Amino acid sequence: MKRALAAARQAAVDGEVPVGAVIIRNGEVLAEAANAPRRLHDPTAHAEMIAIRAAAAAIGEDRLQECELWVTLEPCAMCAGAIALARIPRLYYGAPDPKGGAVEHGARVFAQPTCHHRPEVFAGIGEAEAGTLLREFFAGRR
Repeated sequence: MKRALAAARQAAVDGEVPVGAVIIRNGEVLAEAANAPRRLHDPTAHAEMIAIRAAAAAIGEDRLQECELWVTLEPCAMCAGAIALARIPRLYYGAPDPKGGAVEHGARVFAQPTCHHRPEVFAGIGEAEAGTLLREFFAGRR
């Protein structure tokens, strides 16, 4: 989670919402990413999506079945859908997102009967630091 938090801090420096993600397989970092929708002019450039794409390219497969995703914020519906499609077995996230999250809030993607893959979910890891990054980022914009 430390690496994901570092990526989130860099996203904030770059003017992006401070979210970072890291994908690990067998103790090896396959990908790490920060939010970049504004920088890349791409609404799908969430940290999770960038990391999933990079990890899949790194191993040459579309399924990340032996991987863990560490992300600083509860994934949105788009990212949760990508996590399910990538068959990521374990998701670790920091801060909850009552407005945009879709794991424990909102759509609850993994709880839907149409969801074909449900990762193990571990919430609250690094929650205090991730939450502080987000609050400070948005306080500076209000």
